Amino acid sequence: MKLAKWGNSYGIRLPAVMIKNANLKEGDSINVQFRGENVLEISRDRTKQEALEVIRKLRRPLPDGFKFNREESHERGYMKKLRVKP
Repeated sequence: MKLAKWGNSYGIRLPAVMIKNANLKEGDSINVQFRGENVLEISRDRTKQEALEVIRKLRRPLPDGFKFNREESHERGYMKKLRVKP
């Protein structure tokens, strides 16, 4: 493995076989932590997946015949409540 400087940061190039064995792919978010003086532990960052699971558990079915109407939503003022003032 090789340590490389990328801008103001450093990166570790991992062999393809390690990536394959860890079921990782390019673009995956990972966590790297020290475990002991000279041991690094690499694990998949599941923060986004865990947040999506929580949101999915909160999902509720819509009433029969529900149809979203953007114009009606604007008339009720929902969008005004969401606007952030500078």
